[in-house]
Amino acid sequence: MSILQVKQLKKIYTSRLGGNQVEALSDVSFSIDSGDYVAIMGESGSGKTTLLNILAALDKPTNGEVILDNQNIEQIPEKEISSFRRNNLGFVFQDFNLLDNFSLKDNIFLPLVLSGKKHNEMEKRIRPIAQKLGIQPLLDKYPYEVSGGQMQRAAVARALISNPKLILADEPTGALDSKSTDKLLEIFREINEEGQTILMVTHSIHAASKAKRVLFIKDGYVFHELYKENITDEVMFEKITNTLSILAVGDEIHV
Repeated sequence: MSILQVKQLKKIYTSRLGGNQVEALSDVSFSIDSGDYVAIMGESGSGKTTLLNILAALDKPTNGEVILDNQNIEQIPEKEISSFRRNNLGFVFQDFNLLDNFSLKDNIFLPLVLSGKKHNEMEKRIRPIAQKLGIQPLLDKYPYEVSGGQMQRAAVARALISNPKLILADEPTGALDSKSTDKLLEIFREINEEGQTILMVTHSIHAASKAKRVLFIKDGYVFHELYKENITDEVMFEKITNTLSILAVGDEIHV
């Protein structure tokens, strides 16, 4: 069952004076099933960030539709869009986006506080998540008191605590060392196996090789996609590397 449908998405940015136009997305269409784990790759300027912003309802397309759980996000009234994000989407960013003057626990609670949840409900939700992510002893610490990997795990906890239909991850391993990267990717694998749907934008071939499917964006459209199916991470890594090489020179891909 498709939880996310992207239909003929197009985005054109126009300068203030209307003299210049830049087409960031040309004609992007794909769908993501519930429980899928999809990575999006492409060179800088290919349209990945624009696509992610539209999926997050932070930007509006020029044409096309984004339908999340049978709801067209373009049709959501502006006054309800923040609530829609909190209730349906979880976000994991490269730079963690934690508030320094909040403890890790308070950072994780933030989406629930904004949704008006009671404290006992928040405590009930955080316990199993913190235990799974190995951050229970750190909850009273502040972001500047823990490592980058620990901050990112707190960010994942914040994304998970609202039980989102979809997690959007923007370069989630970009600021992590190799050990913390592997830990985070293992967490993504575990929560995906438990049914969490994940869409991750990444430049990392290592990170993308863990996904079930990889979409390659070039010049504002989906250039190619790979399905992992039953192959190993190592074979998927090689397939992604080969595809990126072809993408860089602009040749046709023959499957």
